[in-house]
Amino acid sequence: MSDATPVFQIQRMYLKDLSLEQPNSPQILLEQAQPQVDINLAMGAEAAGEGIFEVTVTATVTTKVNDKVLFLVEAKQAGIFEIRNVPEDQMQGIISIVCPQMVYPYLRAIVSDVCTRAGFPPILLTEVNFQAMFEAQQAQAAAQGNGGSQIITSIN
Repeated sequence: MSDATPVFQIQRMYLKDLSLEQPNSPQILLEQAQPQVDINLAMGAEAAGEGIFEVTVTATVTTKVNDKVLFLVEAKQAGIFEIRNVPEDQMQGIISIVCPQMVYPYLRAIVSDVCTRAGFPPILLTEVNFQAMFEAQQAQAAAQGNGGSQIITSIN
């Protein structure tokens, strides 16, 4: 009976991709106007093997001054999770809620650190309610008639 014991383990957390661009430097650094910050988040998940899943959370932070890009940071944090013997009706919730909640704090720290190291004040990503996001996605998927099988999500 031990073969049916549910398994949930973090195998690894890692930074999958990181990009910083300052396309209008150094001229734009002399501007005194207040920057406008736009933050987009996306979540993705895919099977990496039998019972192994990679879950990613990506943040794209675009900061502009007078419609010119001051800096752009894109970071993708990933986690590899072993998930076995979990009822199918619970699997998508684990992958879309539990796993991103574990990955997201690493992403927040990286974005803040990159901004600081680039010479700007840190950008502090707000907390995200992945459960509410998942439930909204499920409701939207049900309304569209595809049963909620999609696990790629974007937040603006």
